[in-house]
Amino acid sequence: MTVRWGVAGPGPVAGKVMRDLAHVPDAVLTAVGSRSAGRAEAFAAVHAASAGHGQVPTAHGSYRGLLGDPDVDVVYVATPHPHHRALALAALAAGKAVLVEKSFTVTPAATREVVAAARAAGRFAMEAMWTRFCPAVVRLRELVADGAIGEVCTVTADLGVRHPVDPATQSYNPELGDGLLFHLGVYPVSFAQMLLGAPEAVVAHGIVHQSGVDVEESVLLRYPGGRSALLFASLRSPAPGEARVLGTSGWIQVPPRFHYPSRIVLHRDGHDPETIGARLTGAGYTHELAEVTERVAGGHTESEIMPLADTVAVQDVLGEIAGQLGMRVIEGPAELP
Repeated sequence: MTVRWGVAGPGPVAGKVMRDLAHVPDAVLTAVGSRSAGRAEAFAAVHAASAGHGQVPTAHGSYRGLLGDPDVDVVYVATPHPHHRALALAALAAGKAVLVEKSFTVTPAATREVVAAARAAGRFAMEAMWTRFCPAVVRLRELVADGAIGEVCTVTADLGVRHPVDPATQSYNPELGDGLLFHLGVYPVSFAQMLLGAPEAVVAHGIVHQSGVDVEESVLLRYPGGRSALLFASLRSPAPGEARVLGTSGWIQVPPRFHYPSRIVLHRDGHDPETIGARLTGAGYTHELAEVTERVAGGHTESEIMPLADTVAVQDVLGEIAGQLGMRVIEGPAELP
């Protein structure tokens, strides 16, 4: 079965992701939708090769046009974060499967609303947390499950870029989901959740821009049994982007950048460090696109690697961080305009 993809929101992120669709068997890009017909047409022309046989994807000058396209099986939602909810709900109501760019939404309530809609409709839905599908991270999870480092006690992760804003010419816009948390901060949180589950307590300290969005945060997650996660993200500092999984009999290093690694290093008591390479296909998005394609073709409604329950748990932590920092979070409308 060939799974036909449509893109909602033809921006730079969608461009990078969809270039990897060419590496996925039985997947084709058939349509793109935007509020701007010109942007949709330009994106379709650039990505014609991903459609197969040189066919140019259909360009729709509205999201409703995309969702009404009978030649689309799954919609990749890549609009600004506050608009994910409306598009995902509309796509599910139109009978489409959805891959929603991370962060899934900007509030726990909106995430639960989309998850409930997907389950009620019996349609596939997944958050586009590509990290979990990278072969090196898959191998890391296997090692942890096999007890290679004993019981996991602590997870550490940092991720940062230098992204100053000149107040004289530009600012962050919470109505577009700007800032740190929903773009970069979600990565360390999701990485910790993948290994430790949902925390029993969240403590966040950070810096909030005058516009109301976060630009730096340090987060401590507390888990039963004394386990913990120490996380850092920043738009002020180009942090290395390294993660570590610390266990009772060893640890695993995920070298920079941990959110799309090509290798990990296993450190076990009494053994020399072991570097385990695992190359990415394409830019690294191929692996999550292959998962969605396979699941949709097989009639599944969730991914076992990135289940909806994990997305809800991650969004709950993001909500705690936003609340403790006093961020200005603006959720978009529940319906398309």
